[in-house]
Amino acid sequence: MSVFKKNKTRPRSKASKREGTKRHHFFSKWPVWVFWLGGILSAAIYLLVFYSFFVSPFSFRWRAIYGDGNYPDGYDVRGIDVSHYQGVIDWELVRNADIKSAPICFAIIKATEGVSLKDKFYEQNFYAAKESGILCGAYHFFTPDESGKAQAEFYLRHAHLGKGDLAPVLDVEKIGALTPKELCAEVKTWLNVVEDSLGVKPIIYTGYKFKKRYLSDRMFDAYPYWIAHYYVDSLAYKGAWHFWQHTDCGRIQGIKGYVDCNVFNGSEQELLELTIKE
Repeated sequence: MSVFKKNKTRPRSKASKREGTKRHHFFSKWPVWVFWLGGILSAAIYLLVFYSFFVSPFSFRWRAIYGDGNYPDGYDVRGIDVSHYQGVIDWELVRNADIKSAPICFAIIKATEGVSLKDKFYEQNFYAAKESGILCGAYHFFTPDESGKAQAEFYLRHAHLGKGDLAPVLDVEKIGALTPKELCAEVKTWLNVVEDSLGVKPIIYTGYKFKKRYLSDRMFDAYPYWIAHYYVDSLAYKGAWHFWQHTDCGRIQGIKGYVDCNVFNGSEQELLELTIKE
């Protein structure tokens, strides 16, 4: 005789049977197409949510991967901005290139960052671009964890701007640990030091949303603005602006890979009014 007792399966209760039958009858009342429609709607909602939160906020990066540059119509004065990321540039080819039949009129070149970083291609780019006949400017990338005064002095020592060059440019994209008020104070210090030295108001570069959120103080209204806003038909910023960086994946003869492309909101003569006079 076995020492193990056989497990007896408990018979399913009549109530359970009735409950299962009810569920079966409930779903059987609906036609098959209802379930297909529900599935399709659920998938559509999922894709919409996924796109809204994970794709749309970074769509300009996706487009850059596939080289989808955007070149707005209606502008005759066009230019580029470069740094060491573009590597060695053939400026003669750049000078003879065009965007929508408009030549490359100006180039704004990264000079410095913070209080210790000098772009390794700055001098090579700056002087080669000038020799090719392109109007040149130099920009400083502002770091919020360093003194605005110290950054301005570092920029002035290395940018070597002079008469006929575009006004100096301050690139402000980060707030760091500063409050908005503190950021504005440090930025204004940089602008004051550089303006006192070169006798011209610097140009402020920033993103469309960053401008609205952190640099909307009216004390900056007197400065020329260079706004970055990609993959739109027109610049959404409603205030006065001089430059619009409309793409970060432009293609220009003489430059390997992508380059930032810009338009100037005015004529060539008006562009020359933004140069250093002495």
